[in-house]
Amino acid sequence: MTTDVLVVGAGPAGSIAALVLARAGVRVRIVDRARFPRDKLCGDTLNPGTLSILDRLGIAAPIRQRALPISGMTISGPGGALVSADYPAGVRGAALTRRVLDKLLVDAAIAAGATFESGVIVRAPLITTDTSRVIGVRVAASGDDHNFHARVVIAADGRHSKLAFGMGLASYAPAPKRWAFGAYFTDVEAVSAHGEMHVRPDGYIGIAPLPGDVVNVCVVRELKNVFRAQRVNADAIVHLAVRGDPLLASRFVRARQISEVTALGPLAVDCKSVGYPGLLLAGDAAGFIDPMTGDGMRFAMRGGELAAEAALRELSTGVAACSSLQADRAREFGTKWRMNRGLRALVASPRAVHVASQVARGWKAPVRMLVRLAGDVNLAQHAAS
Repeated sequence: MTTDVLVVGAGPAGSIAALVLARAGVRVRIVDRARFPRDKLCGDTLNPGTLSILDRLGIAAPIRQRALPISGMTISGPGGALVSADYPAGVRGAALTRRVLDKLLVDAAIAAGATFESGVIVRAPLITTDTSRVIGVRVAASGDDHNFHARVVIAADGRHSKLAFGMGLASYAPAPKRWAFGAYFTDVEAVSAHGEMHVRPDGYIGIAPLPGDVVNVCVVRELKNVFRAQRVNADAIVHLAVRGDPLLASRFVRARQISEVTALGPLAVDCKSVGYPGLLLAGDAAGFIDPMTGDGMRFAMRGGELAAEAALRELSTGVAACSSLQADRAREFGTKWRMNRGLRALVASPRAVHVASQVARGWKAPVRMLVRLAGDVNLAQHAAS
């Protein structure tokens, strides 16, 4: 059976795309190789701008009920530089695990009318004999291979998208070669309602409070040699990052690690095009820029909306919408992409990190402005007005 839109990947981008399409009356089918709920390495925070998207879609209430409110950000640098900034009155972010968030989002898409099949492994795109259009995907499910046909396919299957890489649309960035290592802890001292970003000469450490006295720790390090990266001791990297850091060590004296360390990398993915006739990319499949500002969820969810809108155009006109989607994404995300690239370049230079840290010790206004921009506070305030 041919469906209108097949969404590959039931993470935030895929679920939001399916939600928008189902509400528009489109027959939409979501498939994912995982069975939900499932764990996912992430910073586990939604900035205020991301919450405003969920509010606009009318699905924020159950997420807010399960999440811990985040009232601002704390940023530190080497040499003792430390700046904390609250979001404006009435503006909040949220923290909850991807295990909980992603299940709530896919449930919302199903409630809107989308169908969902888990345990489905996508093998490759199906392309017309003249290679002019994607018409579905080849999948493995229940031990057999099948063809799923669709008028439009949305690939929201993550950084190493089988469809984006298979079509030659995406590739790992030549530099930087950063890897993320994440774990959960309890009994961490001095945890507040702030998300934390601790920038160091060799990378950065993200700390996020979660419901139930749990803390997410995500350590990002550059490992230029991929073969070395695959052999590193992930537990040691996280242990040294928090217990060997002068600012953080005292806070982790009594802390207990309650999960295994998971690793992900290399992080950065370049995407030369966000689609092909019959195929549109969303979420990390459309490119990953290592969003150290904590706005990865807004890129995913808003990107899912944009992909859904492009799919609706393609369904109604029969004209490939990948070029218009590329333009929409550039308008929507261009400023934040440039900001993230600038911060990524800064973190890659120990000298630049040191200089920035020294400046921040005596001049905190730029860091407070960074917190506001990183949180997409203006979007949240505009949505509330």
